Amino acid sequence: MGANRDDDSPRGRALSPGERLHVLRAQEEEQNDREVLLAALYHAGGELDGLGGMVHLYGARTIRVLRLVTTCGLPQVFTNPWRDISADGSAAPATVFREGGCVWRSTVEPPEPGFGHESAVSRLTGVPEGTGIAAAALPGPEGPLGALSVLTSPSAGQPDEAQRAFFEEVAGWAARRLRLFPDEAEGVSPTLLEPPDPAPGRARALRTAGVGTWDWDLRTGDLAVDDMLLQEVGIDPEGFDRHIGTWVDRIHPDDLPWMMSMTDRAIRSRTPLEYEFRLRRSDGTYGWVRARRGVVLGEDGEPARLVGTVWDTTQTHAATESVGRALRHMSDGFLSVNDNWRIEFVNVTAEKLLGSAPGLIGRTLWEVPVIGSVPGLEERARRATAEGKPGGLDVRWPDSDRWYHLRLVPVPGGGLTLYIIDITERRRREAEQRSAAERARLIGRLTHHLAEAVTVANVVDAVADSVLPAFGATGLAVFSLDKDRLDVVGLVGYDHAFRDHVHGLSAAVTTPLGQALRTRTPQFIESTDAYTARYPETAELAAASGKQAWAFLPLTVSGRDIGAAVVSFGRPRRLADDERALLTALSGLIAQGLERAGLFDEATTRARELQRALLPQELPSLPAVTAAARYLPAGAATEVGGDWYDVIPLSSDRVALVVGDVMGHGMAEAAIMGRLRTAVRTLADLELPPDELLARLNDIVTELGGDRFATCMYGIYDPVSGGFSYASAGHPSPAVVRPGGTTTFPTHIPDPPLGVAAPPLATVETHLPDGSLLALYTDGLVSSFHHDLGHGRHRLARLLDQGSTDDPDALCDTVTRELLGDRRGNDDAALLIARTHRLAPENVASWPLPDDPVAAREARRHIREQLAAWELEELEMTTELIVSELVGNVIRHATGPIGLRLLRSRTLICEVSDGSLTTPHIRHPALMDEGGRGLRLVTTMAQRWGTRHTAHGKHIWAEQPIPTANPPPHGTR
Repeated sequence: MGANRDDDSPRGRALSPGERLHVLRAQEEEQNDREVLLAALYHAGGELDGLGGMVHLYGARTIRVLRLVTTCGLPQVFTNPWRDISADGSAAPATVFREGGCVWRSTVEPPEPGFGHESAVSRLTGVPEGTGIAAAALPGPEGPLGALSVLTSPSAGQPDEAQRAFFEEVAGWAARRLRLFPDEAEGVSPTLLEPPDPAPGRARALRTAGVGTWDWDLRTGDLAVDDMLLQEVGIDPEGFDRHIGTWVDRIHPDDLPWMMSMTDRAIRSRTPLEYEFRLRRSDGTYGWVRARRGVVLGEDGEPARLVGTVWDTTQTHAATESVGRALRHMSDGFLSVNDNWRIEFVNVTAEKLLGSAPGLIGRTLWEVPVIGSVPGLEERARRATAEGKPGGLDVRWPDSDRWYHLRLVPVPGGGLTLYIIDITERRRREAEQRSAAERARLIGRLTHHLAEAVTVANVVDAVADSVLPAFGATGLAVFSLDKDRLDVVGLVGYDHAFRDHVHGLSAAVTTPLGQALRTRTPQFIESTDAYTARYPETAELAAASGKQAWAFLPLTVSGRDIGAAVVSFGRPRRLADDERALLTALSGLIAQGLERAGLFDEATTRARELQRALLPQELPSLPAVTAAARYLPAGAATEVGGDWYDVIPLSSDRVALVVGDVMGHGMAEAAIMGRLRTAVRTLADLELPPDELLARLNDIVTELGGDRFATCMYGIYDPVSGGFSYASAGHPSPAVVRPGGTTTFPTHIPDPPLGVAAPPLATVETHLPDGSLLALYTDGLVSSFHHDLGHGRHRLARLLDQGSTDDPDALCDTVTRELLGDRRGNDDAALLIARTHRLAPENVASWPLPDDPVAAREARRHIREQLAAWELEELEMTTELIVSELVGNVIRHATGPIGLRLLRSRTLICEVSDGSLTTPHIRHPALMDEGGRGLRLVTTMAQRWGTRHTAHGKHIWAEQPIPTANPPPHGTR
């Protein structure tokens, strides 16, 4: 296809891009599609130095596939893998079909097959190494029609901008000139489709690449003609001087006069011209060629050049001689009529259908009784000739059970040909295929719906939606079998009163349902009379149902009877054999769906019970926070998840709030959730700060394996200072609602999830005014397929703002209802809302103590004075004893500074602080030891005690219950 662009000699001068466009644009409108595409391939290949080319068109009505319709200059071993390629693939033609424009690839890779089969070869053969491919879209009015592709030579490289622009213009020209007939070939013109088994050698080349182009300068007589044209018409390029006179000398003498006359008339009238003539080959023989010419005007407005195409038609002429014999004896009926609708020719098959030829020749088409009786035939025939477009219709032949297709093809210049094609077998196959396709669609639809059904109710709905419309049924009843008892699990198309008639029916009763179960054979009853005749003792059931025909289907799985289904009709109905076979097959699918649904319900119930047992049964009532929480499982089709929450009381009325999410769903994730929640409570008892606690938790998750991850947020609220400190491992930030209804999300970058986190973890500190709200949640609450995390958090903030004054329990209901509603996605969700309460200043008292033995005495004095002020004198003795022991321990074993703090809440809390990190522990002194009994005494006097480490030392604390006769006030700041 390539041309030497550097040779400007008269013999070798190649066409420039402008000349090529002139040639293309001057070609007349009557070209068929193949000729248009071959011309476009030739000129595009010449400009891009191409080795060959291909054209793919899109068959939209069948499958998303680009179909190879013509090639030029390429071997069959190369084009075989390209015959059908996926329109969604990565091959260059598919890329430009989807995206438009023009692309070039430096290598030619095997395309993705388009019909689900594998490529014909594992690698492309037949082209040099380094060959590239350029492709341009064939634009259409409603989207691309296909793609034009040219294989570029290794030496050509990537096309430049001018070549790309030329290539796209050629593709646009070709697309505008195509005349496709989608009614005949699924979106692809039958004139473009190559035979499935093309003949080898020269015959294939003549079909796919036998078109050459030329340009005749009327003023100089120079003829710019390509070598392909000369070779295809049998002229040696080396012996041809490319002058119009030499070309004319080769025309057959009998054809020369009229050719010259027609050419002259075309030039004068400036109209396109097409004709066939005989041309002498280099071997001295003559062959037939067809030429098409168009006139190109010069700058002065006068004809300057004739441009056009020439191709060899010798084989066509040889074939024409046998057309008459073929028509006469072809297996399809054939007749032709003139422009007066009189019959001129009838073949043998048509005579058998319409009568003998002598009785038909000369008669008008409508006078033939069989033809005249076809409804709408005359109207279609006249419209076909008027519009010049083929038409046709299918008819049942009179007095016969056979079907024929009448194909109406107008003849240029007037007249019509009529083909009579026996399509009886095709219609029968189509009917069978439609029936099989409908059965397959029904089975596929039911299988799909049952695959998504996870409960028995889902199964009943799937069967009702798929089966009832397909059979025109009006009722469905599904029963489960428990020993010999039939329990209704689903009714569609019946009133509620009917359930009372059949629920709990014994399978041993003589009914068609019982017989179907006993024999494991479907029972079909076409009317109420037939029911009464066969089962008179239970005829009242048929009357109560309000139906008039039934199909009773036993449901069996692995040899076990699990129930039955009844498909019923509102009118008498006798089911055909294929319908009965289909219902029998469907009963197996229904039985399997019910079995799976039952197993899923059982497994889901166990899993959810386990999950509920692992979550807090109720949240503790604490003075520092009023908390409420919700856990919402994922959709019915999803296994249990690993979301959890907890509220953990700490020392000094502080509270730990935690929310976590184990990634994944299933029993294993639920079990891991339980382990992590237990670990958090254990670590919280050690009074660890949030970052250190999550670091310990990260070690636990890491030990579970590399594919286990979890997110967690752990925070501690201090009611004395109002501070909330938290650390997050891959978890969304908490929502903070301060009094006044302003919701914020503390900005920080969370650390990676547990299992991949790398301590130290960041700790975030925030101050909460009294009455603030904290909302901790998992991503399942705010993120889903319907919206992203940012949108979900915006909705959450709006709801918290509006409900900031509500109690946490009501606010939990509002948030979950508005954010989730009845929807259950593929992830579960947890929500924990806590309203914080500050400890009033009058309930807090603290003092520094000297770092010497007098500290215990001062501590006792402070205790007596403060307890008197709080009217808790009855706790004076025990509190003095506890504080004396704690302060004495600090003096003996720790270092300062020393502090004393009392908190009056639901309990009386005494705290002694020092600057040491040593942890006191209870000793077991011998009988004669003088020390070691102080902490044992504190344990006896206090309700509970412990040690809390801080960044500057530690706090030893002890709690005592406050007498119920003297309850503490609940003042706030």
